[in-house]
Amino acid sequence: MKAAPEAQKRLLDLAELDSKLSRLAHRRRTLPELAEIDEQSKRYARLVTQAIEAETEASDLARDQIKAEGDVDTVRTRADRDQKRLDSGAVASPRDLAGLQSEIASLQRRQGDLEEVVLEIMERREAADAQVRAFGTQRDELAAVLSTSEARRDAAFAEIDKEAAELRTNRTAATEDIPADLLKLYEKLKDQYTVGAAMLHGGRCQGCKVALSIAEMNRIKAAPHDEVLRCDECRRILVRTPESGI
Repeated sequence: MKAAPEAQKRLLDLAELDSKLSRLAHRRRTLPELAEIDEQSKRYARLVTQAIEAETEASDLARDQIKAEGDVDTVRTRADRDQKRLDSGAVASPRDLAGLQSEIASLQRRQGDLEEVVLEIMERREAADAQVRAFGTQRDELAAVLSTSEARRDAAFAEIDKEAAELRTNRTAATEDIPADLLKLYEKLKDQYTVGAAMLHGGRCQGCKVALSIAEMNRIKAAPHDEVLRCDECRRILVRTPESGI
């Protein structure tokens, strides 16, 4: 392929712009905020799960408490009814009287046992409610931290995207004076190596940083100025300049 030396040198401007765009893309992918957001999002998801579990436990305990209190009320009502019957003197038979007194005593013991169950459930519910509040507070605090991290990420994205847009505008302008066939080759190589051209500087390809052999340097020296050369090592377009050492 043939191309005017000046057109080939324009590839170096294009390569520099592509290198900057590549660095910006890498910076965008590796922003510290992205790792922070990922970790914070995972922690937030865990807190949400823990909060739901705590809320479910508290809800179950609230239901258990209502049932247990209902059982206490049922036993208390029955005991009160039997006590009124006993106090009324309506039970005259010693046998029936003894049976009624025994039932009242049994109901009182049952009521005491059920009241202990209610107290235990209340204590467990209080602990569960405290967990719900604690997880809710942690979740809200982490949500605020996450929101701040996302704002920093978005600001960094905006800055990078603005700079990238300017570079792409400059890149479009830089391609205007490059022959179509040369540009097509460059673009093909760019897709493979990020940038498709590199300067030959001091006998070394600036793309792969490999020093050319004496034989290769002699071949380059003998090549016409408009011949498009390729690096034997990395296959990028090798652009000759006054700093090339030839």
